[in-house]
Amino acid sequence: MTATLRPPEAPVAPVDLAPAKRRRTRFPAIGWIGLAIVAVFAVLALAAPWLSPYRVIELSGDPIDGPSAQHLLGTNGVGQDVLSQLLSGARVSMFVALVAGGGTLLIGASLGMVAGWAGGTTDALLMRVVDLVLVIPKVPLLIVIATYAGPGLTVLCVIIALTSWPPTARVVRSQVLSLRRRAHVKAAVGFGGNSAQILRRHILPEVGLILIAGLVGAAGRAITFEAGLAFLGLGDPTRASWGAILRDAIDFGGLFYTDAWKWWLVPPIVAVSLLLLGVTFLGVGLEQRINPRLARHTSRLGRRPARP
Repeated sequence: MTATLRPPEAPVAPVDLAPAKRRRTRFPAIGWIGLAIVAVFAVLALAAPWLSPYRVIELSGDPIDGPSAQHLLGTNGVGQDVLSQLLSGARVSMFVALVAGGGTLLIGASLGMVAGWAGGTTDALLMRVVDLVLVIPKVPLLIVIATYAGPGLTVLCVIIALTSWPPTARVVRSQVLSLRRRAHVKAAVGFGGNSAQILRRHILPEVGLILIAGLVGAAGRAITFEAGLAFLGLGDPTRASWGAILRDAIDFGGLFYTDAWKWWLVPPIVAVSLLLLGVTFLGVGLEQRINPRLARHTSRLGRRPARP
């Protein structure tokens, strides 16, 4: 019986997975746009002392003086330069975003990691605390605490951090619960690693991007709360913030009977909107970077359906 000779099979070329990997790990364009917007405001906040043409409280011109070479955005109701106040407001907003957002992330991430890793009674108690803080109305609580705590930017940042951490805690807890079942974490426990070492070496690096996304979200909420409290008159009276500029403009009688609203009311609204838009875009980009399936879903939504 003769054996049938088969022709030698052609060698299979190795598949280069690098392009697909790069596509999966690429930061989306919307994230870069948000990062650019936030970076512009950060540069303006850092350079505000040198960019401001006048001191914030200086009476540098006539009241309700329109834009000119001396006052690019005009003056307010008492003759203070609006551009100088706007740059000072950028410093206040970025400070609140860093301090209050960082405090929110620190509290939420710490409690979320402890709850997710400890489990049992500790997890149940901490989650009940999270549920309690979540159901408390934030804005009335912030108003009451700010009224009794007194004005001050640092106090305001602490209040925002103490009332805004539950969403971060819940996200971090769910991620830690998932990581506890990973093989390398179980192996570290089996080899006798203590909780502090495992959380620092194995859990924290895995939730790093989630923590960065949480910081961006917390920063956006902190900026919104600060502007709202300053608009209500509960901010720091010694600092010019965007919310305070809006309050002073709206409290000015006959604002809309003149053209002053164009250079006094519109710029802080545009500044707050742009900064929040940049923070939102940056957060969306980080979420797509963390979860590639979200990026693919978003890209499919943006495509036009094929015609039959």
